[in-house]
Amino acid sequence: MSIETRFDISFVADLALREKQIQQNYRPIIAVHKWFARRPGTLFRALALSEFGDAPLSDVFFKGHDFTGRKIADPFMGGGTPLIEANRIGCDVTGFDINPMAAWIVREEIEHLDIHAYQAEAHRLLENLRSEIGELYVTDCPHYGDSDVPVKYFLWVKVIGCESCERDIDLLPRYLLAEDSRHPLNVLVCPSCGDLNEVVDRHEPGRCRSCKARLSIDGPASRGRCACPHCGHETRFPRAADGPLRHRLFAIEYYNPHRKLGHKGRFFKKPDAKDFARVAAAQERWRCMRPRFVPDQEILPGDETDRLHRWGYARYCQMFNDRQLLGLELSCRVIHKLTNERVRHALATNLSDLLRYQNMLCRYDTWALKSLDIFSIHGFPVGLVQCESNLIGIINGNDTNVGSGGWTNIVEKYSRAKRYCDAPFEVPGGGARKTQVPVEGEWIGEHRSGARSRKVNIHCADATGIDLAPRSLDAVFTDPPYFGNVQYGELMDFCYVWLRRLVGTEAEGFDRTSTRAVEELTGNVTKARGLGHFTEGLARVYSRVARALKPGAPLVFTYHHNSLDAYYAVGVAILDAGLTCSASLPCPAEMGGSIHIHGTGSSIVDTVFVCRERGHAPKQWLFNGSKELAGIVARDLEELAETGRKPSKGDARCIVFGHLTRMAVWNLRLNWDRSLRTSAKLQCFAKAVARLGDPGPIVDEVTCGKRRHAPSPGPLFAASETTRRSRDAVAF
Repeated sequence: MSIETRFDISFVADLALREKQIQQNYRPIIAVHKWFARRPGTLFRALALSEFGDAPLSDVFFKGHDFTGRKIADPFMGGGTPLIEANRIGCDVTGFDINPMAAWIVREEIEHLDIHAYQAEAHRLLENLRSEIGELYVTDCPHYGDSDVPVKYFLWVKVIGCESCERDIDLLPRYLLAEDSRHPLNVLVCPSCGDLNEVVDRHEPGRCRSCKARLSIDGPASRGRCACPHCGHETRFPRAADGPLRHRLFAIEYYNPHRKLGHKGRFFKKPDAKDFARVAAAQERWRCMRPRFVPDQEILPGDETDRLHRWGYARYCQMFNDRQLLGLELSCRVIHKLTNERVRHALATNLSDLLRYQNMLCRYDTWALKSLDIFSIHGFPVGLVQCESNLIGIINGNDTNVGSGGWTNIVEKYSRAKRYCDAPFEVPGGGARKTQVPVEGEWIGEHRSGARSRKVNIHCADATGIDLAPRSLDAVFTDPPYFGNVQYGELMDFCYVWLRRLVGTEAEGFDRTSTRAVEELTGNVTKARGLGHFTEGLARVYSRVARALKPGAPLVFTYHHNSLDAYYAVGVAILDAGLTCSASLPCPAEMGGSIHIHGTGSSIVDTVFVCRERGHAPKQWLFNGSKELAGIVARDLEELAETGRKPSKGDARCIVFGHLTRMAVWNLRLNWDRSLRTSAKLQCFAKAVARLGDPGPIVDEVTCGKRRHAPSPGPLFAASETTRRSRDAVAF
């Protein structure tokens, strides 16, 4: 029995979908530090248990396991999900990633931490910050007259000088500050006096309560142009040559602990003189400080970072305001003095993760009424309204965090993550109530008192040159780059330049001034890295790990892309490695509501490719044309639909692409010529895919209701189905 026979699509899809809605509730360990496009931990647990387990997946998933002696590798470890899941069930693990931030993060996730020592130092850090800068994060409540209540968010608008009259223009795209979803009324900014007005109907808002000017939702700034309210001249923005645009504080959301119980909704205000005085005080303190830890590195060119250049940002330090720089510098000074290296590294990791909320590219969600971190769309979105979170954070009377983006939030999430390592759990599907089920006997790490030690080897290295002992691995589980979907190096430099300044260059890979590397396998227009580069690199990595696999052991990886061409690279890499693709299984791996996916038509479903040098493939999964493929895809969609979510056209497209890739590998495997040039290999693979059918009509057929049932009756992964797959399997 193996993945091909035991993997249960509907069972795993249900767990994966639930996990991706609020992933930290299912896998708290991901809160150690931000990484991009993490796949569900439940998926990789299911894959490992399907391969190594001895019973149906649903019977073993919630039980403890210890696969002593099993050796697992991941050549593209990223945030570490496959390695963590394998380590948790007792396997020895080896991971590689070319990005030094990935290696640092995975070590932080797996390495043991004295949680009490950590929390004690975190408490001292917070007390130090409250003493030093706490007065900069309070305001007065105009509703009830209370003084010095904590600020949750400072809201800033970009400002530019008019090209004609030279007076300042607020670049507000909308005057709507808060919608009436999580606040009783809509909150609008007056375009004339700046006062905040609560209105019932935001489409007919009436007039300002203070100056009687007419209120409006739409602001003057749009598509790089803004009419000057003083002279009417249409000013264009941004102007890169002038540097980053200035910001003006125009609104505050705060928290009043004394009045919260009797108050309906949130607390908003227009800044007063004391608020502006606090801004000025922070600016003066920063002007007089000689920073030791704030990085001054230039922002290198790139597909994502060029957007920053267009907005005038040349150095990373320009992406923060003076109050943020002051708080971050003071935090670094406290952390740097710690003598306990493990705790110092933990808090340095916290600061690195805190950066994504403490910068002037964060935005304010007018519906959810919270800060959106800089990486909410896997890029560098430069908006016109920025949200500055309280750097220290706010704790209410119930010892619960209020708001997001502060030190107290980061420390709480990190503590929960490390407690999860000692006592992992699962959250079964079914019912509205989410119940944590402890999994006895499992833990995450290298060593634990009273337990057998495990081998954990983490390397910052180019996986194309890794040296693994031949026939030594029981499996390779990985989540490779999806061609050009995420520019990991460009994005992670934002954190890396700070972390490197704080911890020094002794960590593996930290001798580099940037996390970027020419060997990266992400497609990148700026660096002229195209599909050929991606194909060749992926093939070299897969060939390396294939030689290290034991006979019949699997290389298992997830993949999805909106372009069929990007799958050709995957197919060529599998064939160059001398492997056959025995399964292509669909599984949800993204959250449909994610900002970088919602409304784009992209798929949330990955294909899980299972590849082996030799083994068996279920006969029912083999096909020669569009009609048979449509039946297979229809069955996959039915299995996914059992989770209660209707698969989209984008999901169907990626599933079709996955099956076409698998079958093209199957058809080409016996006569594949590895000596061909990469361009010729890609062309050969494209022709093999084309012979199997046009994906467009197949997607239309399976999503428009013309075909609703697959040829084989009964639940696909019932016990009888598992037996049939095994009995009817074709050897290769």
